Amino acid sequence: MRLMRPRFCAGLCLAAFFALSGCITGIDYGDFRHSELSAGPVCNPPEASGETPTTEDAAMFLVTSRLPDCTVATIQSGGKASRSTPAVRLTDFRSDILRYGRVTMANITDKPKSNQNNQHNRGEHSQAQSGANPRLASAAFAHEARWWADLEKSAASQGGDVMIYIHGFRETIHSSSRDAEQISRLAGRSAPMIQYSWPSEGELLSYGVDETNVSWDERKFRSFLLILAQKPWIKDITVITHSLGARLVLPSIEYVDRHIPAQSGSKINRIILASPDIDRQEFERDIGATILSKERTEQGRRMAIYVSANDRALGFSRTIHGYPRLGRPFCYDRYEAAALTANGRLERCYAQSFQNDAFSAHGGLTIIDTSDVSAGRSGHSDYLRSAKACLDFTALLARIKPPRTQAHLPHVFRIAPYAKGEKPDHRAVCRRR
Repeated sequence: MRLMRPRFCAGLCLAAFFALSGCITGIDYGDFRHSELSAGPVCNPPEASGETPTTEDAAMFLVTSRLPDCTVATIQSGGKASRSTPAVRLTDFRSDILRYGRVTMANITDKPKSNQNNQHNRGEHSQAQSGANPRLASAAFAHEARWWADLEKSAASQGGDVMIYIHGFRETIHSSSRDAEQISRLAGRSAPMIQYSWPSEGELLSYGVDETNVSWDERKFRSFLLILAQKPWIKDITVITHSLGARLVLPSIEYVDRHIPAQSGSKINRIILASPDIDRQEFERDIGATILSKERTEQGRRMAIYVSANDRALGFSRTIHGYPRLGRPFCYDRYEAAALTANGRLERCYAQSFQNDAFSAHGGLTIIDTSDVSAGRSGHSDYLRSAKACLDFTALLARIKPPRTQAHLPHVFRIAPYAKGEKPDHRAVCRRR
């Protein structure tokens, strides 16, 4: 009897895994019509509603394509709140329109107390769900015109600079708000932070649903990004995305570039991809001629990618998709792996250009390998979990060149491992709550 190859076995197991996940997490419309969930002025503020409801802790701007649930909106106050704020819950359903507002971090904790109320994300209700849900951040919506006016005022204080964060797979509004707020702190709150939240299910068994929702959301996100880039008071945009969010960000930047010629200048000057879950060969084929074209890099555009060979999440993604992911160094070509070994190098293969090493010639791309300092259970978020990776990320945000080790490719750098016996305080260095 012929034994099955390990890769085939893994694929078979994953197929069964996702078949089962479809039974467990099949889309349920919920107990209320979507039009009822999102009805009323709390979810749809009139233009004359005045200043955006906010609190001292609500520094982040929010743009979301998640369907809001305003049927249980309450008035919350406490902590450092300067005024009462309507607390809107965001589900993991799709919304037909984008909504704008602020998200408060006043009640965010690092770990949700339980998962028992997670069904509320899907629009299901019970008496137990009438109180605050620790999985959710409190959002307050504003009319779109009011929101843009508030952003303009905030950006003006920073010379027209803004940051925008787009989360990845398996994120709730709670977890993505926590990460966006952490990024803002690492950056020294030097520019207003915009969190763009698409309808991720926030569940391990919903990878396929999240992939579908990322594709569905592209039209909304690219339209928003184009409007942002066309605002005359915006001078510099830093785009930061994690994991599956790269599949939303990269085609959207290409879309913006098609509408704003390079001769007009590029406002999207810094692009940071953390553990990007996207086909590496697709990236190699397309990126040099578009997002990192000579014209764009001469205008000052730069892209940094954080990768790790210890990223287990992207290891599973590679098994599912059959080809290497951009965020996880892997030698699909065994001859390339053999050549590296013959030269005394690690078997780590990274994104390269197929035409005249365009990445290096243009100077637009930097790949930072965090394999030697990976932290956390999955190694999928080193830039926010590992002390050395956090220091590198902080320096990158501040436009400071951090210490790195040159790899075998001119655009690839490694972060050196911790010294023997060194036990860094990852939480303190990364400034996690």
